[in-house]
Amino acid sequence: MPTPLTPEAIRSAPKVLLHDHLDGGLRPQTVIDLAEESGYQGLPTTDADQLGTWFRDAADSGSLVRYLEGFAHTCGVMQQRQAMVRVAAEAAEDLAADGVVYAEVRYAPELFQEGGLSLDEIVDAVQEGFRLGERRAAEAGRTIRVGTLLCAMRQNERSLEIAELAVRHRDSGVVGYDIAGPEAGFPPTKGLDAFEYLRQQNAHFTIHAGEAFGLPSIWEAIQHCGAERLGHGVRIMDDIKIDENGTAHLGRLASYVRDRRIPLEMCPTSNLQTGAATSIAEHPIGLLAKLRFRVTLNTDNRLMSHCSMSSEFAALIDAFGYGWADLQWFTVNAMKSAFIDFDDRLSLINDVIKPAYAELLA
Repeated sequence: MPTPLTPEAIRSAPKVLLHDHLDGGLRPQTVIDLAEESGYQGLPTTDADQLGTWFRDAADSGSLVRYLEGFAHTCGVMQQRQAMVRVAAEAAEDLAADGVVYAEVRYAPELFQEGGLSLDEIVDAVQEGFRLGERRAAEAGRTIRVGTLLCAMRQNERSLEIAELAVRHRDSGVVGYDIAGPEAGFPPTKGLDAFEYLRQQNAHFTIHAGEAFGLPSIWEAIQHCGAERLGHGVRIMDDIKIDENGTAHLGRLASYVRDRRIPLEMCPTSNLQTGAATSIAEHPIGLLAKLRFRVTLNTDNRLMSHCSMSSEFAALIDAFGYGWADLQWFTVNAMKSAFIDFDDRLSLINDVIKPAYAELLA
């Protein structure tokens, strides 16, 4: 008989995470410690449990101002080198403890320069932290590999600068590039020179698209900028019509995304907070997975969304009745879509992921 889908079994199953923000995943106690060390003022509370609840409630509030205030606090305490090292190390440890065997964690270096650090110093500190976290995880009997994505903020004018930074550090664990921030009014084509540079350098990139803005954002990200993956991409549903018989009819853009196997970095709990759906059961991930888009499951912001990969899997199990074969499908999708070498992806799929799920299914 297959292993029961208990919380412990789900946590032990190997997982792959492609969309996780470093500044959205701090431990509440770490926020408090770093605020005290740096003299940062303004935390709503210095009780770790209460602070964790505050972050979740702010993200659930429906108020963009309150939601962004949470990131003001996390970024505010991450302006010193040792803070960046600690946060990255703990991220790797926490993900490994949740069964994640490969993760791509992203952040925007330009947000962490208030303490005088250069962009290169910031990247070096984060990479040091991830390697430290990997070693600590190994000492605890868990194996994880962490790759880094560097984000440029769409509303700023530093896209090419951050793309060059990503290429400069790609031999030290930076595996790709992204743009983040508000979609409305800041289309991906504003950073077209960065994407052209990345293509010339044979570098990987994903683009936040189709989260807060609709199909034009997705179309531009793919057709103008050449995105290899779509961050969120939930609004691809706008190009899928369901007839009275329940049959799905894909428009040309949705068909193109599915035909080309363009990965969707979907983050269900986070998407509920931003209004993409009112419940997990109504989230587009159910239909998109059924239609066999290249769907991947992700956390987005573990602190703000009070989630983990295990809790996201558990939510899908409850909503859609998924079993181990479905969880393996999501995991293999993500590993196929990672920005590391083909041989490394294949090794993790064949030597780690499939054997573990075969045991769970047996």
